[in-house]
Amino acid sequence: MRDFWISCGHRLLDRNENGGLVVTDEFLKACFARPELMPPQDACAVERSLHRQFLGNPRLHASADDVTGIIDDDARENWQFVLTFRDLLLCHPTLETAYLSLIRARSIDLPPLFVNQLAHVILRNALDGCGDPFVLRAAELFFRPQRLMPHEHALLLGDEEIVGGVNPTPVLSLMSMLGAMVDAQVDILSEQNADSYWQRSDQFDMGLDLTGGRRAVAALSQAMTHWISHLLGIDVTIEPIDEMLDAKLTWYVGLDAEATRIGDRLWHGETLDERTASRVLALFRLTFANPAVVDDALEREPVYLILAATSEHIVRMKPQNLLTGLPIKHLENAN
Repeated sequence: MRDFWISCGHRLLDRNENGGLVVTDEFLKACFARPELMPPQDACAVERSLHRQFLGNPRLHASADDVTGIIDDDARENWQFVLTFRDLLLCHPTLETAYLSLIRARSIDLPPLFVNQLAHVILRNALDGCGDPFVLRAAELFFRPQRLMPHEHALLLGDEEIVGGVNPTPVLSLMSMLGAMVDAQVDILSEQNADSYWQRSDQFDMGLDLTGGRRAVAALSQAMTHWISHLLGIDVTIEPIDEMLDAKLTWYVGLDAEATRIGDRLWHGETLDERTASRVLALFRLTFANPAVVDDALEREPVYLILAATSEHIVRMKPQNLLTGLPIKHLENAN
């Protein structure tokens, strides 16, 4: 089976007997090799010393005083974030349990970059052995913001960093070391060019046609199914639907912040104006293979999933909502 998403660092990790990802010194060293932590020529002695020590021993204990001695404000903040991330990984048996702990906390004290990095490598593990480029490209929505690219009546998505003309997400250190990010033209993934995805998976330069009834919507359903199964240990069926005509919206999950706001309005019986309704990109119906895992009051009710774009035409999927928003009794797999 061909490899993909090498930039996430999955090759640097071990797996336990249940298939969960186990942190290694090599993976932690890649974190400390991030461009944001590379001391510039004018870096203070404390910053240079910390960088040297943690590249040598990434599990080294660090106190708050060690970091507060860094003179540059931005560098000090970067070190605080990376050490918080490092400590999160070290205090859990797997990256999967670390991610679940993080998203269930009342507040996430890490920037989205770190949450997305965890989602990226965990999803790589969940999709190990997947041979469908459409599923893999659709799964990029889990950890890469997307931008709607207007084209007649089609819903075309392109990676925001590639097509947006800005860099909202810093390049991961491993990608920098591999030289994976290059200027590229966006090609819409199709049956004709799908085989090229394997060579381009770390460039994130292929567009996705999310128009209803086409292959990518079903592919996103499959990616979400694998994600839930891997992290929660439950089997679900997710099917795309065109609209929720006469549907009883007993339970729903917004797959992004905008979709959650739209779902809240629908749940309260509001009618969406045309502009708001146009932001809904995809709808799904989720059912459970084993009703026993579902909250008793909702045992026979489907769960509706909503994906939407912001008014600025950006899609920022929050895959953690699929893990924390379902009406289930048992919350996690044994990874």
